[in-house]
Amino acid sequence: MRYIIFNKPYDVLSQFTDEDTGHATLKQFIDVPDVYAAGRLDRDSEGLLLLTDDGALIKRLTDPKHHIEKTYYVLVEGDPASEKLDKLSAGVQLKDHFTKPAKFRLIPDPNLSPRPKPVTPHGPTSWLEVKLREGKKRQIRHMTAAVGLFTLRIFRAAIGEVKLGDLQVGQWRDLKADEVQLLKK
Repeated sequence: MRYIIFNKPYDVLSQFTDEDTGHATLKQFIDVPDVYAAGRLDRDSEGLLLLTDDGALIKRLTDPKHHIEKTYYVLVEGDPASEKLDKLSAGVQLKDHFTKPAKFRLIPDPNLSPRPKPVTPHGPTSWLEVKLREGKKRQIRHMTAAVGLFTLRIFRAAIGEVKLGDLQVGQWRDLKADEVQLLKK
């Protein structure tokens, strides 16, 4: 079995093929046959992406019933007052469902690599650490919008206990045996 951790850059699709959109894909970065992303990051989100040929692990990491916690650093525009963070943490009503409780807290600048397309806020910004146990499509963006915060940047830093660490943007490595065990426990 093969287990890979990848620091996905901004504007890269979380798949190996492109449906003629002209966007970069995982193929430009990872030349390993028969591995697939365990979950996804939107094209405009960055950070930790796991790839493997272990179908059982992919199912475990992507099936909401297992509630694997994922940690994100999120740059928002607007005032993340404590009542907004409390609402986000309790869960918010989106169009089609009420989100599960999550953890939202203010953090200092996480000192990430600059993005090729700079973020251009129109007002004050703050960084949040977000810990989710579900992962609906564009969930963080929809949740923050529901309380009046505009998401400018999302960076996934960890899945469960496996952290991206100092892996550079666009780089990948094989997971260590103890990291694989952390994902399987």
